[in-house]
Amino acid sequence: MILPDALTRFINHLAGERGLAELTLSSYSRLLSEDIETLQQDRISKPDQLTLPVLERLFVSWRRRGLGDASLALRLAAWRTFCGYLVREHVLADNPASQLKAPRGAKRLPKNLDADSISQLLQLPQNEPLALRDAAMMELLYGSGLRLAELVALDVDSINPRHRELRVLGKGSKTRIVPYGRFAAAAIERWLPVRTSWLHGQLQEVALFITQRQTRISPRAVQQRLNHWGQQQGLSSPLHPHKLRHSFASHMLESSGDLRAVQELLGHANLSTTQVYTHLDFQHLAKVYDGAHPRARKK
Repeated sequence: MILPDALTRFINHLAGERGLAELTLSSYSRLLSEDIETLQQDRISKPDQLTLPVLERLFVSWRRRGLGDASLALRLAAWRTFCGYLVREHVLADNPASQLKAPRGAKRLPKNLDADSISQLLQLPQNEPLALRDAAMMELLYGSGLRLAELVALDVDSINPRHRELRVLGKGSKTRIVPYGRFAAAAIERWLPVRTSWLHGQLQEVALFITQRQTRISPRAVQQRLNHWGQQQGLSSPLHPHKLRHSFASHMLESSGDLRAVQELLGHANLSTTQVYTHLDFQHLAKVYDGAHPRARKK
C-alpha cells in the first residue's frame, strides 16, 4: 500500500466512523496530500517509511516555507491523527508524529479599557434598581480586579465598609483581602437598600448580589448585564467581566510599576502569570527606564 491509498482509507474512516465535519475532512485531506507529494519526491512512498526523522524533515520544510504557528499546529494535528490511524491498522508500530510538539502561540490578552471609557461606562442611572446593582458589580470588578466567580461568590459579610476591604475566595479556595475605592464604596451603599427591599425582609439569603427572584446572581447573568451596559453606554467593543479585571491590572501596573503588589491584588500564585496578564506598552517602559536608570538619565 502506498501513501495516497492510505490517505484515502484514512479520510473514509474519518468520514464514516468518526463523523468529522466536512471542513475538517477537507482540510486534513488537502494538507496531507500536499505533504505526501513532498515526501514522494524524496522517495518516501509507503506508510511504513514514516519515521520520526522523516517527519522532522517535513516539519523543517514547513518552517522554511514561512508557515505560522497556527498552520504548523494544524498540520501536526493532521499527521498525528493519520499516523494514529496507521498504528490502529497495524501498519506502524508507534506514532512518530506524537513526538513532535506544536509551537505554543502567544497568549492573546483582552484589550483593556482606557480611563475615559471606564468613566463613560460607569455613568449609570441612579434611579433604577437594576442599574444600582450593576454599577456596584462593575465598580468591584474594575476597582478590585475580581474574577467573575469571585464576584458572584461575595456575601454581605465579605465587605468591611470601615476599612473598604473585601474578603475574596479565589482559585484553589484561597482567601485574600483586597481593598476597594470610594466609588465602589458609594455604589455598594446605594445598592444595599435595594437588595433589602428585594428580599422583603427575608434575610436568609446571604449573597451580596442577588436577582429580583431573591437568589444569588449567576455568572451568566453578570455577563449578560455587562454586555447590556457596554452597548447602552456606547463602548466600541463587547464588554465582559475579564476585560474589567484586565483594565484594573493594566492601570494599576502602569501607575505603580509594582508587579508584586498587582500579583497579590489579582490573587495570582505565580508572578509569571501577572507578567503575561498585565502587559505594559513599550513607550511606558521606556519612560520608566529613562527616568530611573543611572546610565539612562539625561544630564
